Formats: sequence, structure tokens, C-alpha cells
Amino acid sequence: MDEPIYVTKGNGDRVLFEEDKLRKALKNSGAGTLEIEKALAVVKNNIYQGISTHKIYQTAYRILKKSSRHSAGRYRLKKAIMELGPSGYPFEKFVGRLMESQGYQSTVNVIAHGKCVQHELDVVARNNQEQVMVECKFHSDSKRRCDVKVVLYIHSRFQDMSAAWKKAQPDAGIQYVGMVATNTRFSDDAMQYAKCSGLRLVSWDYPNGNSLKDWIDKSGFHPVTSLSYLKKAEKQTLLEKGVVLCRDIKDNQPLLKELGIPGSRIKNILSEANQLSGKL
Repeated sequence: MDEPIYVTKGNGDRVLFEEDKLRKALKNSGAGTLEIEKALAVVKNNIYQGISTHKIYQTAYRILKKSSRHSAGRYRLKKAIMELGPSGYPFEKFVGRLMESQGYQSTVNVIAHGKCVQHELDVVARNNQEQVMVECKFHSDSKRRCDVKVVLYIHSRFQDMSAAWKKAQPDAGIQYVGMVATNTRFSDDAMQYAKCSGLRLVSWDYPNGNSLKDWIDKSGFHPVTSLSYLKKAEKQTLLEKGVVLCRDIKDNQPLLKELGIPGSRIKNILSEANQLSGKL
């Protein structure tokens, strides 16, 4: 490429194409050197001014899928998270499982009485040091952000709940924490308020080193929507049945058979799920 190439992001912004950034994303997927170089070569041969980042993603994913499905599954992680909808309930279960991967005991969809009113809590997670109220905000539109109004509302709910918890267990000796988890991003003022108030925020790429993506990479808890051998309708059925993780596929083989999936494809699904879960 003789001249700088600018690409169009999902929000409409035009930014300079960075080969190193794409290389890093491919490397993080677990792809080998040859796979990475092949994908980069195809992308560069088909790139043009103003190309969408989604088009670049599709091109790289198509190449990875041909040579390494588990690498392709890791590469499409962000899209897989976006497919944990449309209701948002699978995302809540997914976040609950991610909390468990960090040593918490978690419960999803909890009805609890605060100091003033009753609340429906998405996730309540607890370990020996703290009890966390996690509110999950799932958005089907990747451009949508959680703004400060959302964070303010959730913080007020947390204050009501923490007051009730402290009154019920005054000698528990643990810290009560509020958290908001989203599959997209937070606005700048939402992050500023959370930092000031002590509310924890977790999004796809925030905070650095401890984001949703980091949680998944560290735990190997990949969603079933990452599996390329599953069809869209099959993924949706598994989510409706409460199967949200690749590592849970092995224990739900009868369900795969009920879906009419042939034995040869079930074998491929299990293999891909094991590789994505780190069970090589």
C-alpha cells in the first residue's frame, strides 16, 4: 500500500488502518504465524479507501475459519457476545458464570428487598471478602453506550440494597460492591461518575486488563455463540435451555441430538468447544 488507508468504524469514524493492530488481534485468537500472514495478505490485497472495519473482520474471519476453527471462534468473540440476545438474559447468565470463574458464588435473577423498595437483581456474587450486585446492560446495537443516567440509576439501587444487606448482617465482615456490566461501552461521564462513586464498571474493553474480553481470555469461558459448527437457530435454542458456555456442551449432548444434529457434526461441535475452552 503506497498511500495511507483509512477505514470506517462501526460508529462512522474514519481512522488509519493499522496492520499491527490486526496482527495482534489475529495473534490473540491463537492463530499460528502462517495463518496470520495469510489472513493479512488477503486483507491487504482487498483493502481500499473507506472500507469498513466489519468488512476487514469478515475477510480475516473467513480465512481463519478455513484453517483453524477454534482460532476463528476466538477472533469472533466480540460478535459472539453480541449474539447473547435479544432478551439479555443469556448475557446475565454468562456474566454470572464469569464471576464464578473468579472464585465467586453467583445467583442470577434475584428478587431482594432493599431498605426502601424491592429490586430484581441480575447477578449477586459473593466470596469471602465481598458481595457484589451486578447489573447487566445488554445492547443489540454495538454503537449504543451506557450513559451516566444508567450508572446513576444503578448506583442508587445499589445504595438501597447495600443498606439492607448491612442492616441484615451487621457483623458479616465483608464489603458490599456495586457493578455494571455491558457488552458494549460506557460514555466518558459514566466512567467518570463510577470512578468517583466507587461503582465498578466492566465493558467489552474496559477497564484495561480487567475487561469482559480479559475475563474470557483468562477463564476460557467462551460463549456457545462462538461455535462455528452450530447454526444460529441451534445456538438460540441452547441459550434458551440455559447452556451458555462452550465447556457445558459436553454435558448436554442429548440436547444436541434432540435438535436433530447428526453425529458427525456433534463430534465437530464437541471438538471445537473443547479447543475454545482450553481443553485440548
